[in-house]
Amino acid sequence: MRSRQRGAMRSVFWLLGLAAVAVALALLVGHNASTVTLFWPPYRFDVSFNLVLFCLIAGFVLLHAALLAIGTIRDLPMRAQRWRIQQVERSVVGSVMDALAHQLAGRFVRAQSAAQHALDQLKSVSANQWPRRDQLQVLAHLLVAESAQSLQNRERRDENLQAALDPALARGAPDASEGALLRAVRWAVEDRDVEAARSRLAELPQGAGRRIQALRLKLRVARLGGATAEALETARLLAKHKAFSPDTARSIVRGLVLDALREAHDMAQLEVVLNGLDASERAMPELALAAARRGNQLVLQHEDTDSDEARAVAQRLRAWLEPLWQQFDTLEAGQQRQLVTAFEPGLPQLDSAWLARLEQQQRMSPNNALLQYLAGQAFMQRQLWGKASQLLTQASHGLRDAALLRRTWRSLARLAEERGDEAAAQAAWKQAALLD
Repeated sequence: MRSRQRGAMRSVFWLLGLAAVAVALALLVGHNASTVTLFWPPYRFDVSFNLVLFCLIAGFVLLHAALLAIGTIRDLPMRAQRWRIQQVERSVVGSVMDALAHQLAGRFVRAQSAAQHALDQLKSVSANQWPRRDQLQVLAHLLVAESAQSLQNRERRDENLQAALDPALARGAPDASEGALLRAVRWAVEDRDVEAARSRLAELPQGAGRRIQALRLKLRVARLGGATAEALETARLLAKHKAFSPDTARSIVRGLVLDALREAHDMAQLEVVLNGLDASERAMPELALAAARRGNQLVLQHEDTDSDEARAVAQRLRAWLEPLWQQFDTLEAGQQRQLVTAFEPGLPQLDSAWLARLEQQQRMSPNNALLQYLAGQAFMQRQLWGKASQLLTQASHGLRDAALLRRTWRSLARLAEERGDEAAAQAAWKQAALLD
């Protein structure tokens, strides 16, 4: 509708213009009796001035039209070549779009054929004839390589990947070349080839290496290669950039820290891992419990540890567990059990201050079987047989964990033997044996 209105307005303006020209000509030349005399000896020609003026204008128009026609004829070969290039470009773009559509639809053979058709057409056009020829060529090679990867044709994948990473193409299409490198890293991860993945990551420019996609791949490579420290650093960086949801980031970081704690071979390495945690990670109960559990395992592995060193290690573990001890009632039941089992190996080195804190905590939660068990074991280490027997007896009625209940009955059996009650000792040993 609007185009019709524009056409009508244009016609009106043309008519008004022609009318204005006609009026001007009528006023200027309507009563002009002037003549132009041309002398060509021995002849003389008298010509109307209006006719001469008309001939001059007509001659100018004809000359201009002739020059335009000559220019058009001279440009015909270039226009024909441009038209052919445009047709090839449209065909190549269409083939690349078809290849992408087939790739997304899971038709990998068709995608490979369409992308290869685009590459064959690109060979007929020189590089300087298209502004984005290099970009289209890199994309076509990547689509062929992606389809080959899906079809497990690694030879063709590597061939097209190398073609896409050609330095000549990278200069004309740097973004597409970086995308090819990221794709190569992903394929290496899928092949579980850590060295190849690290090599491709090293080829990325510095700016591209800080992108979220590159960091995600770096995290996968680090985890695949067992580089827990590198993976943890990368995961923290991704969490900082909000590449994951808060819950996912917390889960990933927690898992990596747990791996790092399990890989610690001595207390020094264990402390290095813990000192590298930030405030939010230190607040995770699972990490403090895992650190204490690993510390107890390391102490058991070194049987030649003297008493002073064992006391220092136990004190260090209690320091790690102290924040959890202060919020014992808010912990989940499973975390309370883990805290008790992590605390128990250090009971022989427990000082009077901690024993008093343990007794106070048990009195604040008198029905907690886990605290009854831990306090009873602590009193037993101090040879306070009466308190130990009372608390362990109470714990035997409330504990649901088989391992802790077995230890409770064994301790009760030893306490009965200490006071010479053979019948009670036999009954306690029997209860412990039933749980084995």
